[in-house]
Amino acid sequence: MTRVLVTGGAGTIGAAVVRRLLTDPDYEVRVSDQRPAPQWMREGCEVHTGDLRVPGEALTATRGCTHVIHLAAIVGGIANFHRLPYTLTEVNNALYNGVIGAALQADVERFAYVSSSMVFERAEEFPTPESYLPDCPVPASAYGFSKLTGEVYCRAAHDEHGLPFTICRPFNAYGPGEVPDAEPGIAHAVPDLISKVLAGQRPLQIFGSGEQTRTLTHVDDIADGIVTAMGSPAGLNEDFNISASRELTVAEIARIVWEACGEDPGAFELEHLPTFTVDVQRRWPSVEKARELLGWEARIDVEEGIAATVAWLRSTPRAEPEAQGQDGERPRAGSIGSRP
Repeated sequence: MTRVLVTGGAGTIGAAVVRRLLTDPDYEVRVSDQRPAPQWMREGCEVHTGDLRVPGEALTATRGCTHVIHLAAIVGGIANFHRLPYTLTEVNNALYNGVIGAALQADVERFAYVSSSMVFERAEEFPTPESYLPDCPVPASAYGFSKLTGEVYCRAAHDEHGLPFTICRPFNAYGPGEVPDAEPGIAHAVPDLISKVLAGQRPLQIFGSGEQTRTLTHVDDIADGIVTAMGSPAGLNEDFNISASRELTVAEIARIVWEACGEDPGAFELEHLPTFTVDVQRRWPSVEKARELLGWEARIDVEEGIAATVAWLRSTPRAEPEAQGQDGERPRAGSIGSRP
C-alpha cells in the first residue's frame, strides 16, 4: 500500500489533493496541518497537527509514509507577497528544512514538492517551458524567491543524498475551497472578484490595467496533475508546469466572473486601482512536457470552473475568513507551521 503524507492538506489545493488521493484505493493518506481538518478528512485520513518546522514533528508526520506531497507554505494573493516578505521567507524555508530532512530520514520513495508559477514571475519567453528556468531572471518577490528556493532544496537533496523528487508548479489555482478576504489582494483574484460582484460593487474594481494575463487552472485539475506526476515513473526527478493552456487577461477574467454571477453583460464596467510593486504582466506556461511525459492535461474549462466556484461561494456561510497561513491564508500568531 502507498501511504502519502500531504503537508498543508487542509488548504484549498491540499484538500483537493487529498480528495483526489482518496478516490484511488491504492493510496492511504496522512494529512499534516495545524488548521482543523474537515470531518470528511478526519474520517478518511490520519491527521497530524504538529509544527513541521520542528524536525521531530516533521519526522513524526513523515515516518511510515512512502510518498510526500509538500504543500505547506505561506501563500495568498498579491497583497500577501508585499505585506509578509520576511515572514513567508522565514516560514517557508523552515518548512523545507523540516520536511525535506524528514523525507531523507524516512527514505521516502518520492518527494513531490509543490512550487509555484511565481518562479517564472520575470519570464520573457512564452509559452514558458520548464527548460527555461535556468535562464529566467530570478524572482523579484520574496514569495517567488522562496518557492524557487524550495526547488533548489529538492535538487540539492537529490544531488547529495539521492532524494527522489518531483517538482510541480501550479498556475493560477482557483475553485471551491478558498473564501475571499475583506481586504482586496489578500485572497486570490477569482474569489476576490466573485465577492465584489456578489456584494454589488459597481464598477468592478481590479488592480492595474487589466491587460495582465493569467492562466487559470481549476484546483481539481491541479490536484490530478500533482498526483499523476507523483505516481508516474516518468515524473522521477523532473519538474512540470501543472496548468491549463488558455491565456486570459485579468479584464477578460473579470468579465467571465461578472457573467457567471448572473449580471447583465452590457452593464460590465471596470475601475482600475493602483497595482502593487510586483504584479506579473504575463503568465502563460507551456504544458507540453506534462502532456508528453505524463499523459496529463487540464480538462475543466474556465467558464465551467468559475460558474461552479460562484455556486460554491453563494452556498458558503459568509463567516470571517480564517487567518491565512500555509495554503493561501494570512498567518496569525501561533498558527503557522503546517498550513500551505
